[in-house]
Amino acid sequence: MSELTPERRQEYWRRTSRLMWTIMALWFFFSFVVHLFAVQLNRVEFLNFPLGFYMAAQGSLIAFVVLCFWNAHAQNKIDKEFGVDED
Repeated sequence: MSELTPERRQEYWRRTSRLMWTIMALWFFFSFVVHLFAVQLNRVEFLNFPLGFYMAAQGSLIAFVVLCFWNAHAQNKIDKEFGVDED
């Protein structure tokens, strides 16, 4: 990271920070917002289960795993672009 110019370092942090806040917003959505509307979501069925139940039992967990893999992939892509990736 020391070989980056201050401008490139700032751009690297801007992109990393934007990714972090995007992941955090999606995490908040799947952790809290979806569950606030569980009663309304129960009117819709998914795999013969009420959607609110499904999101509480399985959907949010699946979303968290997808977010973890997406974060790792996106951060590796940013690291590679700026030449600070691991070998």
